[in-house]
Amino acid sequence: MTALLNEIPAEDLCPALGHPVLSSAAFLNEVSSRYPEAVSLAAGRPYDGFFDPAELGDNLLAYQEHLTEREGLSPGEVTRRLFQYGRTAGHIHDLIAELIANDEGIHVPPESIVVVNGAQEGMLITLRALCNAPGDVLLTTSPAYIGILGAARLLGIRSAAVAEDEDGVDPAAVAAVARRLRGSGQRPRALYLVPDFSNPTGHTLSAERRGALLEVAEEEGLLILEDSPYGFLADPPLPSLKSLDTTGRVIHIGSFAKTCFPGARVGYVVADQVVRHADGSRSTLADQLALIRSMITVNTSSVAQAVIGGILVRARCRLREHNAERIRFYRENLAALLRALDRRLPDGVRHRLGVSWNAPAAGFFVVLRVPFPADENLLTVSARDYGVVWTPMSYFFADGGGSRAMRLSCSSVSAADLEEGARRLAQLVLDTAQMRR
Repeated sequence: MTALLNEIPAEDLCPALGHPVLSSAAFLNEVSSRYPEAVSLAAGRPYDGFFDPAELGDNLLAYQEHLTEREGLSPGEVTRRLFQYGRTAGHIHDLIAELIANDEGIHVPPESIVVVNGAQEGMLITLRALCNAPGDVLLTTSPAYIGILGAARLLGIRSAAVAEDEDGVDPAAVAAVARRLRGSGQRPRALYLVPDFSNPTGHTLSAERRGALLEVAEEEGLLILEDSPYGFLADPPLPSLKSLDTTGRVIHIGSFAKTCFPGARVGYVVADQVVRHADGSRSTLADQLALIRSMITVNTSSVAQAVIGGILVRARCRLREHNAERIRFYRENLAALLRALDRRLPDGVRHRLGVSWNAPAAGFFVVLRVPFPADENLLTVSARDYGVVWTPMSYFFADGGGSRAMRLSCSSVSAADLEEGARRLAQLVLDTAQMRR
């Protein structure tokens, strides 16, 4: 049979497109759309109740007033700022610099910040800039956020896993993996981690390990990619790695998805490292990241930046204070989920079945470990027959692992739905364990 002219063999496309790490999110979305009545303990998005469309106009107006009163722009300049392409590295970098100084103790020039289309673009352009040789390897915690795994795959960058525990990644293990890679002729280039209430485990890197990790990075010649979408939930917060960094090892990736709203798709990269060029000239890593994105997305929506800028202006560039209600809501939801699991799967039952879960201090996620495969087949059964959706933990392991665990998210549903979701999930666990005995 003659092939149609518009057929493209899959093997002629990017090989990463066939990898499960890229298809997993699509499968999860498909299951959720097929069973819309199912309680979702899968979505790691913010709670809808915090959003009001009327505030969009208020935030735009606040930013326009900021431009005229604080920056002294004329009406024509304000129009260009809002409607034209704008600066490739973004135009709210000064407000972001003020924000991270207030909330994170990170003091950098505004010019070292690149505003990006969500943290995901920040990861992609940073990896593209840093990893330029076949032997370059990205170290990641294991398990790791699926977005960094997918970005590395798309770029053809090898990754190496470093296991973490309840206190986050072990600096000694990072050093051991880096030395093993170097001994095999490869170059360990950077370590990616989410130090606060990480996705997917909810683990937090302990204070002791933060200092030790910076020492290891210096000794092993590693850069650190610090992804920080959940740090605002800490009370009191631990110091960010970037705020502790004195030798330029940390590239800080931030997002307004959880602190403001994800639909804006506004994130940022703090990249104040000095780049030395062959002709002796110097620039910043931020300058180089801006060059890359100028060939990809050109810049971040001026209107989206203006809305986020208005939120920052109204919050006096102090989002921790501004988000007090959200912080309380997410903490109460996490506590409600843990209580519901404990009621539905009490100590004696879970001990008999071999079921357990962790109990993060804050954040969006809990990991439920079960004595049977928690795969996509079971997820389909769970959504169809039990009315509850969760995320297989196997999605977050680059080279296998997590096959008997589920990531549960408590961020986007009400306390009542958490209770009902936990009841349905517990019934799934009990029935599946019984069938497999």
